[in-house]
Amino acid sequence: MAFADLLETLGDWTGEVRGRLQSNFSLAPYTWFRVGGVAQLLFNPADEADLAFFLKNLPADISVTVIGLGSNLLVREGGVEGVVIRLSGKAFSSIEVDDDLKVHVGAAMPDMRFATQMARQGIGGFAFYKGIPGSIGGALRMNAGAHGAETKERLLSARAVDRQGALHVLSPDDLKHGYRSCGVPSDFIFTQATYQGEAGDPDALKREMEDVSSYREENQPTKERTGGSTFKNPDGLSAWKLVDEAGFRGFELGGAQVSPKHTNFLINTGNASAEDIERLGEMVRGKVRARTGLELHWEIKRIGQHVEGVSIPAFLEDGTA
Repeated sequence: MAFADLLETLGDWTGEVRGRLQSNFSLAPYTWFRVGGVAQLLFNPADEADLAFFLKNLPADISVTVIGLGSNLLVREGGVEGVVIRLSGKAFSSIEVDDDLKVHVGAAMPDMRFATQMARQGIGGFAFYKGIPGSIGGALRMNAGAHGAETKERLLSARAVDRQGALHVLSPDDLKHGYRSCGVPSDFIFTQATYQGEAGDPDALKREMEDVSSYREENQPTKERTGGSTFKNPDGLSAWKLVDEAGFRGFELGGAQVSPKHTNFLINTGNASAEDIERLGEMVRGKVRARTGLELHWEIKRIGQHVEGVSIPAFLEDGTA
């Protein structure tokens, strides 16, 4: 599905934008599932000031959607109306370390790469990021965590630009981090995080990361087209166990599959559509609720609209597993 060219209606001010603007740009290559429609307008800002200028001038009635590395993202086939913003490039992925081991890192920096660079410099506290296939911006938004550690534990501050183009410097209290959640308004776009590191031995940190990587390789479908953890864990319970007990291990719908290796992962086996993946996820939710009364909540972010004629109700119960 193609949208009207939004650039034609925005006006001459877009000529002052230094970043890249692309109309009807396919988002599928930007997602780990490798499925989905187009962005009406994709914007890759040159830097924080460019992002602020764009948002300040963009009419308030045009919707804005932010994506990161696409590791926990499902884009529906009907595409995403309005502007999709994706931070990339050196301006959003640089790392600076102060003498007191305060670490300033751009929001587009991949978590895994950040962990690796910190270990090489002998800065500890970030090995857990080796197991998180997202970016720092996503980690801030979701309070990403793994192996008993979470983003909020070392966070000192974050920078973000709001929908009106104003810059905010946020404290940990401002972020109100909880389990896979953040209290900052959804229209804030994170641009940088500042963490407190600690001195560490590079070899020991490398071994710690190797342990994290080995665990991930052994227990998760890391070589598949997947979106990471599909559902949030209910209080005191494991989503994967609820899905497994509902009989979905290895279950397939179209080209989508519940991973035989880890049942909280959905997989594109090669020819899945976004509809296949989302419909399978809702079937899982429906069966789990019918069996247990518990409602699983999506951890994967679903954006965009369905193609005409497609509707996927929540908690589908018309499938068997």
